[in-house]
Amino acid sequence: MALVQTSPRRIAGSWRLAARQFPRHRAATVGLVCLALICIAAVLAPWVAPFDPIQIKLSAKLKPPSFEHFLGTDHFGRDVFSRLLYGGRTSISVGLLVVGFAFVLGVPLGLASGYFGGRTDNLLMRLVDAFLTFPPLLLAVALVGLLGPEIQNVMLALGLVQAPVLARMVRGSTLAVREDVYVMAARALGAGPLRIVTSHLLRNVVSPIVVQLTIVFAAAVVAEASLSFLGFGTQPPQPSWGRDMSEARRFLGDAPWMFMAPTGAIMLCVLSINFLGDGLRDALDPRAWRTRRSVDRGEA
Repeated sequence: MALVQTSPRRIAGSWRLAARQFPRHRAATVGLVCLALICIAAVLAPWVAPFDPIQIKLSAKLKPPSFEHFLGTDHFGRDVFSRLLYGGRTSISVGLLVVGFAFVLGVPLGLASGYFGGRTDNLLMRLVDAFLTFPPLLLAVALVGLLGPEIQNVMLALGLVQAPVLARMVRGSTLAVREDVYVMAARALGAGPLRIVTSHLLRNVVSPIVVQLTIVFAAAVVAEASLSFLGFGTQPPQPSWGRDMSEARRFLGDAPWMFMAPTGAIMLCVLSINFLGDGLRDALDPRAWRTRRSVDRGEA
C-alpha cells in the first residue's frame, strides 16, 4: 500500500517546491502582476470606466488624449479608455471559458487515449488529427460561420479548436507515466481504470496541463481579437479589442490612439500570460530551475 501512496506525497512536495521557485522568476512575477491588474480592471470596468462605452457623442469625435478622455475618443465620440476596459472583459471572459472548455474536453480524451491505448488510442487520435489538419484560425472562422457571429459561438469554436491540442499533449504525458511503479501497484491492488486515471495519472500530468492551459489562454485572447477584427466575433456597438482595432484602421492618420490602445492591451495581456506560463514551466520542472540556478551562479 505504501507504493500507492508514494505518488501523492511526491506530487505535493513538488508543488510546494514550485511555489518557492516561482517568485524567483522575475519575468513570470511581472507577468502575473500585470495579468492580475488587467483582470481586476476588466472586472471593475462598470465602476472604473468614466463613460458609457457605447454612448455616441459626435461633438466629441476623434479628440486626442486629454484630461477628460484619458486615451482620446473614437469616430463616434466614444471614450477609448472606457471601451478598452469593457473590451478587456470580453477578451478575458472568452479566454477563461475557452480554457475551461478545452480542459473539460481535451484532458479526458488525452487520459483515455494514453491509458487504454490500442483501438481506443487509434480512434481518439485519428479524431484529434482530423481537427489538427486545419489551420486553427481558419477552422474557428468556419465554425463561427456555421454557428453564427455571436460571442458564445466564438467561445465554443475556439474551445473545439484548442481541445485537440491539449488532448494530444495529455496523451503524450500519460504514456510517459502509465507504467510507473505506483500505477502498477494500484492495478495489483485491484484499483479500477477510473480510480487509476483520476488518483494517479491525472496528478502526474497536471503540471504540463497547467503550462499548456496558459498557452491556450493566450491563443484564445489573440484568436478572439482576430475573429472580432474580421467581423466574426463581437458585433458593434459592443466593445472588443479586435473590433475596435478593425474600426480604427480608417483613422490611423487622424487618430492613431484609436488603434494603439487596443493593440497595446492585447500585446500586454498576451506577453503577461506567456511570461506566467514560462515561470510555471520552469517552477514545475526541477531540471529547468536547477539549470537556471547554475547559470546564475556561473554569471556571478
